[in-house]
Amino acid sequence: MEKKSKKGNITVVILFIILIAILGAIAFLLYTAANNDINGIKQDNKEYTLVIEKQDFEYEIGQKLKAAGIVINDSLWSNWMTSHYPDFEYINGEYKLTADMSYEEIAEKLNNPDLSHKTVKVAIPEGYNVFEIAQKLEESGVCSKADFLEVCKSKDGFEYDFLSSVPDNKLIGYELEGFLFPATYDLPQNCEAKEVADEMLKAFEARYTDDMDRFCKEHNMTLYELLTLASVVQEEAFTNESAANIASVFMNRLEKGAKLQSDVTYFYAKTLRDDYGLSQKTYEAYYTYKCDGLPAGPITNSGEDIINATINYPKTKYLYFFSDLKKEFHFAETYDEFMALQEKYPWKEE
Repeated sequence: MEKKSKKGNITVVILFIILIAILGAIAFLLYTAANNDINGIKQDNKEYTLVIEKQDFEYEIGQKLKAAGIVINDSLWSNWMTSHYPDFEYINGEYKLTADMSYEEIAEKLNNPDLSHKTVKVAIPEGYNVFEIAQKLEESGVCSKADFLEVCKSKDGFEYDFLSSVPDNKLIGYELEGFLFPATYDLPQNCEAKEVADEMLKAFEARYTDDMDRFCKEHNMTLYELLTLASVVQEEAFTNESAANIASVFMNRLEKGAKLQSDVTYFYAKTLRDDYGLSQKTYEAYYTYKCDGLPAGPITNSGEDIINATINYPKTKYLYFFSDLKKEFHFAETYDEFMALQEKYPWKEE
């Protein structure tokens, strides 16, 4: 019985030694694998483009790297970063990485995106049309002018009820014109043009009021027609004070079935035709010396003040207006009165 016990003890010791050896081997292999991963040794050159968005946190970035095979363990990566770069700030963007990069190389790369998605402030002033907005976005590195204009041609793909007011009219140049709300936006660089347009439509939705609906019902107009009217007022007016009376002139003309005859519509119509290749019919549908009533669509994007001035226009009998060389507006009920005012207040250089 005693010999048997000794043999049993020896067996236990041997098994323990074997277990320790196995555990040691496993630990050595894990350490070696971790060390190789950290230093980029004996790794393949598998490529991956890491995209860091504004909502990503450190652990999510680690998970992306692990899933792509750039690091073998996301916790190992996160612990290494915490140890070596405790105050590291991740920059939104796209990064081309390979699995044979060391953690140090990856960290350095994450300071220099191949394609920046850094957030920039972009101020869109009241009265900017789609072409001016597209240019501003391109200059800010947000998206290309061509891409933004292409997106704004159609309301398709956007889920906003107010866009249902856009009529099915092939003569409309850019269906989102008028809804691209002027404001200051925080936008990521190198993003999809559709995302930018969606932000602007979302801003309009937040400012869509019951007063707009009321005006449309009272005057048998669609929201799209209201925004079209406001856009012409926006381009004509120098101040919010003049805007209300200008809106009154246009409303009176619409009620009488007279042409609006607004000079500012010529410039937009000409841009559509001459700069962007739209048809002569489109030109005539926007130019209010040619078309009856409102132009085919908005010619710019109005701010809240101009929209409110249009909605709350005063009841007058004005049918004519002009601005003199001092940029002061004059309003008249009759053509004779209009001509007399132009004689009294010089409105163009001799």
